[in-house]
This record gives sequence, C-alpha cells and structure tokens, in this order.
Amino acid sequence: KACRAPARWQLEWNNPRLHRPARRKTWLACDDHRSSLSDFLDVRGFLRDVVPLPAAPRPPADQPTA
Repeated sequence: KACRAPARWQLEWNNPRLHRPARRKTWLACDDHRSSLSDFLDVRGFLRDVVPLPAAPRPPADQPTA
C-alpha cells in the first residue's frame, strides 16, 4: 500500500463467493512484493494469474508530455 517502487506485475484474482468466474480484479505489485501478495491471495484460493505489467505507451516525439 505504501510502497513507492514501480509496479511491474499484475496479480489477477477474484473471490469465488462474491464474483462470477470470469470476473478479474487486479492488484499491482513491485518485484519485492509480488511473492507476498501472491501468497496472500493464493492461500485464500483467490489468485488466478500473475502477469507482467505492460509498459506504459510513450507519447509520440512531436507531442509534449505533461
């Protein structure tokens, strides 16, 4: 929650008691917290997938950034 490291992973999960099977919620994790968050979700039977976070698209060179 208070981690300032860049997120590199998407942890996709759902609670089968509350969500339909196709529903996916996403938590983002840095490299250091990926394992502990995955374990937390997996122990509860909520973890569905862990995938790399896609890189943010870069604006074209002729457009200024914010």
